[in-house]
Amino acid sequence: MLRQKKLAGKRLSMSFTDYRIEELWRSFMPGRKKISNNLTSEIISLVVYQPGHFAEFKPTNEFERWAAVEVSDFNNLPAEMETFILPGGLYAVFDYRGLSTGNSLFKQIYETWIPGSDYVLDDRPHFEVLGDKYKNNDPASEEEIWIPIKAK
Repeated sequence: MLRQKKLAGKRLSMSFTDYRIEELWRSFMPGRKKISNNLTSEIISLVVYQPGHFAEFKPTNEFERWAAVEVSDFNNLPAEMETFILPGGLYAVFDYRGLSTGNSLFKQIYETWIPGSDYVLDDRPHFEVLGDKYKNNDPASEEEIWIPIKAK
């Protein structure tokens, strides 16, 4: 069970057909060092999907993608940073090792693990935790994938 978290970062609207992730990270990373009240060195890559995004999935469905860090409070943040409150709740957590561009684990989670489990997707943000072992575009990179779930 995840507790609520306060995040500070940047966001962009995008779809899988207009995937602007590199633009988001280029915008966020220089200002990240100006955030003085972060709680860890981990970076959070968060996605806010519209209700029904997966039930009526199309690659053109828009969503909001965030690049953020967890902060103790929203005081004294750089002007260019936005704030987000990540609600607490139940999450399935998957450890992933490999290229961040690989989508086979997500396919397995959404098409096999969830349908075969006692859970369904919950309408809360999805996110990845990019810690010390995360290395962009490296096959040895490690991250945690957090998928919001609730009992069937």
